[in-house]
Amino acid sequence: MKQKILFVMNNLQCGGAEKALISLLETIDYSLYEVDLYLLRHSGIFMSKIPAAVKLLGEPQEYQYYDMPIRKAVLNCLKRGRINIASFRLRAGVIYKTEKNSVRCEQRVWKYLSKSLKSIDQVYDIAIGYLEKNPIYFCIDKVKARKKIGFIHNDYDRLGMDPSYDKTYFDKLDHLVTVSGECGTILKKRFPKYAHKVEVMHNIVSPAAIRNLAMEDADWNAANTIPDSPVGQTPPIKKDSAIKLVSIGRLNYQKGFEMAVQTCKELVEGGYPVQWYVIGEGEERKTLERMISENGLQDRFHLLGVKENPYPYIREADIYVQPSRFEGKSIAIDEAKILHKPIVVTNFSTAKDQITDRHNGLIVEMDARSIAQGIKALLEDASLRRQLSVNLEKEPLGTETEIEKLYALFDSKK
Repeated sequence: MKQKILFVMNNLQCGGAEKALISLLETIDYSLYEVDLYLLRHSGIFMSKIPAAVKLLGEPQEYQYYDMPIRKAVLNCLKRGRINIASFRLRAGVIYKTEKNSVRCEQRVWKYLSKSLKSIDQVYDIAIGYLEKNPIYFCIDKVKARKKIGFIHNDYDRLGMDPSYDKTYFDKLDHLVTVSGECGTILKKRFPKYAHKVEVMHNIVSPAAIRNLAMEDADWNAANTIPDSPVGQTPPIKKDSAIKLVSIGRLNYQKGFEMAVQTCKELVEGGYPVQWYVIGEGEERKTLERMISENGLQDRFHLLGVKENPYPYIREADIYVQPSRFEGKSIAIDEAKILHKPIVVTNFSTAKDQITDRHNGLIVEMDARSIAQGIKALLEDASLRRQLSVNLEKEPLGTETEIEKLYALFDSKK
């Protein structure tokens, strides 16, 4: 008989964890497992990528009240006779207004969001909260399962969460899975009581699939900007002279793209004909657009928005740059490695899990000048660029077998 597995996730927007979930779902052996997927919101570019064998459960209608302005939410609840949810949403509104730390705000709001959401009736063999915070909390509070597993996709200490809140939930998990050795070490130090629960499972990436998708054409001229953007549309590329720099990630503080704008300015002022493209979307778009405009980089630094297939852009890049402040294990870096690109990354805590400096990429300090120096070093040293690419060609980069670690957790007696 097949084991019944449930995955819980916020949505399928353009993030590394979301992409990792799709890769995992594409790899599972459906002759052995029956898989359900529960999303708090049925949204995101990866919705179309959910394998046909996966049963997508209904969207919780109550979640929408926490995803709209408080006045609208409360009036909507009252019209529908949902007085209890109106009360919970009002109390959550106080937290939204007073808690300045957005991550801890999400943790604290869960108390009321949880009371608004229905439990899942189905009993599962395994329930997996595939991301920190709400997905894990939902698995503990709202799902009946023989075994429960939580995933942490980042350096826990850099997420800004309240560990005392998470202890209550980690205590009820059978396994706490994270995506790199360094992330595992951080979790064990932060939660020594649960060190025995910590497991490392690298994100699943398929070199063959990525290289195949990379052969499509990249539309460099279709910048996906928001309406009335001061940056406007991306100008045509002069392929014979432009140096293409590509970065991928959400437009938020973690990814460090404001440093990238400053780096781009320094390169331009130094006479380098760079065109820097960022694939991703997020809450810092307005801020970045303003920085781009203020620095006169409208024709040099381009926010392309979300791209369902980012691989052609990586393939055609001269250099891949990851200016992050922190990461778990960056899928985008792995993808750039698979496509044998010269890579520059900042020295975030887990960078050395993926890059060995001057062997398969460059690790630079976390500031605009250092990032610029790393890019210049690659641009000015063709032999170094070639050597990095040659070393990447020799590196085994497929991680499809990581799924076996998950199977082992399913079957373990813990």
